[in-house]
Amino acid sequence: SVAILLYLTRKFETPDHWYPSDLQKRAKVDEYLSWQHVNIRGKGGKLFLTKVLLPLVTGQPLPLEKLEEVTEELNAVLKQFEEKFLQDKPFIAGSEVSLADLVALVELMQPVGAGYNLFEERPKLAEWRSRVEEAVGKKLFQEAHEGILKAKNM
Repeated sequence: SVAILLYLTRKFETPDHWYPSDLQKRAKVDEYLSWQHVNIRGKGGKLFLTKVLLPLVTGQPLPLEKLEEVTEELNAVLKQFEEKFLQDKPFIAGSEVSLADLVALVELMQPVGAGYNLFEERPKLAEWRSRVEEAVGKKLFQEAHEGILKAKNM
């Protein structure tokens, strides 16, 4: 959760870029962390539930119109994310990776795990993903997402 991540940054005095002491940068991180709950998390999680979990539980295929509706909702918030939060910056809070980037990418991996490659037609988003992966380490990133990336095969 966001609350535990903030607690951990304070308790273990993590490097400043994760949760910046600069008030303007911190405000960008806080703004994203507040926005993402019903937007990226809400719409990305809904796509994952609709495409992977509901058919698994019910044994019924997903109606195409429902999948299209859920995908459109996610696409709308992805556009907002690129325009409002990424803009022309390497990361959400500026030139360094932060908790906001980490939380955003983790949430975006759910739809990817459901078989929806949301980075494919979004070069800005794909470049940002590469920068975040590089910042945390590609091996660690892959290890952390191993389970969710196998979900579509269930």
